[in-house]
Amino acid sequence: MSEKFVIAIDQGTTSSRAIVFNHAGDVHSVGQLEHEQIFPAAGWVEHDPAEIWNNVREVIGQALSKANLTRHDIEVVGITNQRETTVVWDKNTGEAVYNAIVWQDTRTQDIVDELAANGGTDRYKETVGLPLATYFAGTKIKWILDNVEGARERAEAGDLLFGTTDTWVLWNLTGGTDGGVHVTDVTNASRTLFMDLKTLAWDEEILADFGVPLSMMPEIRSSSEVYGQVHTNQLLREVPVAGILGDQQAATFGQAAFTAGTAKNTYGTGCFLIFNTGTEIVNSTNGLLTTMAYKLGDAKPVYALEGSIAVAGSLVQWLRDNIGMISSAPEIEELAAKVDDNGGVYVVPAFSGLFAPYWRSDARGAIVGLTRFANKNHIARAALESTAFQTREVLDAVNADAEVPLTELKVDGGMVANEALMQFQADILGVPVVRPKVTETTALGAAYAAGLAVGFWKDLGELETNWSEDKRWEPSMDEETRERNLRLWKKAVTRTFDWVDEDTKA
Repeated sequence: MSEKFVIAIDQGTTSSRAIVFNHAGDVHSVGQLEHEQIFPAAGWVEHDPAEIWNNVREVIGQALSKANLTRHDIEVVGITNQRETTVVWDKNTGEAVYNAIVWQDTRTQDIVDELAANGGTDRYKETVGLPLATYFAGTKIKWILDNVEGARERAEAGDLLFGTTDTWVLWNLTGGTDGGVHVTDVTNASRTLFMDLKTLAWDEEILADFGVPLSMMPEIRSSSEVYGQVHTNQLLREVPVAGILGDQQAATFGQAAFTAGTAKNTYGTGCFLIFNTGTEIVNSTNGLLTTMAYKLGDAKPVYALEGSIAVAGSLVQWLRDNIGMISSAPEIEELAAKVDDNGGVYVVPAFSGLFAPYWRSDARGAIVGLTRFANKNHIARAALESTAFQTREVLDAVNADAEVPLTELKVDGGMVANEALMQFQADILGVPVVRPKVTETTALGAAYAAGLAVGFWKDLGELETNWSEDKRWEPSMDEETRERNLRLWKKAVTRTFDWVDEDTKA
């Protein structure tokens, strides 16, 4: 019998990818296309849903052709996605009523304030695990219904559908207006502000508070089951689609963090630490989110604590595209390597406010500690270090919430290729940092979830044996230096507070 493969669609914040994996969990081929980042106003971030869907179709073709494969070689399709990014479309035409509003977008702060006036930002936290914040999909849906002409009337008539980008891709992949499947999984549903973590169902009272009709919402399913088949007009026609995980949960799954107390940190556009709490719902008192880790078929749901950092790799992108300090992302490591330390410079990239553990929507980015001695090398180093400092603050919150402190951190994502950053991360955490051999863990997690559903892999134990360590960084910084760095970082963070007021709404 010829070798079979699994294909994962990774619909991310900056690009869409299709990655083909073999049974050993190794990458066989990749297709990738970036999509436009649209900034209509300060604090607004959008994507074109039609461009995303067209790119997904194209990258599937790229991945298949590079490996000389056809649909007959593909056993199953998995999907992973940028989680809170919100698409609202007409089920009759298949056209989005507005651009996708991206998870980084902060335009909905007035909606947050309005809803928080009765009960504060933790008004729904006991039910959904999340504070009221611009980050999550719920406020974005309400903004579209409130601001796009005719949208609310069409929604109430049952003509509009909502989905995060997993749902948008799945609906189109399975036929769109010709019988497309309108489904999401528990991990993505848990990022809307609308899913009850205990019942795994939409909370109709919260939907009513937001003015969002239940008819818009996709059916909530597990992360690993057959949702439908690819439509006959697609390259992968008749191949089952059987796994969905939001990108951070997918990376956790790809890292084989299946037991309570295991964790991973993904360094991508943002930075996201997920700590598996098993079948127990742990409510954070330290600024973390309570979220779904995954649910496999009929098995009990698995929960997690999450520390979400809005800006990590996108800070490097900003230095490249907005400031022109570098012409390509890898250059930042070269600049940072030219100096022994940050020269007293700290960069706090609060472009969308601060996420965990602060949740300060009034914060904005700052570069502090500048002197005539400082140069672009120090700024480059400080930019990289900001990701490590933010991760340390999130890990402190995890250790405060969890009964068992984390003893090592598994890492993945684009920035883990930066070895100087990984060493600094170990130094500032004071625990080892471990990189796996396969760093495409987000797509791998979606492939695993899909493969489990159809028997391509038999159980979690088989997936655990696929995981192997590539490199480990041990902390080498002395305690006094670490504490001084952290003290100055925290001082820098406080300088970003209270920037947005009535005169600076952005």
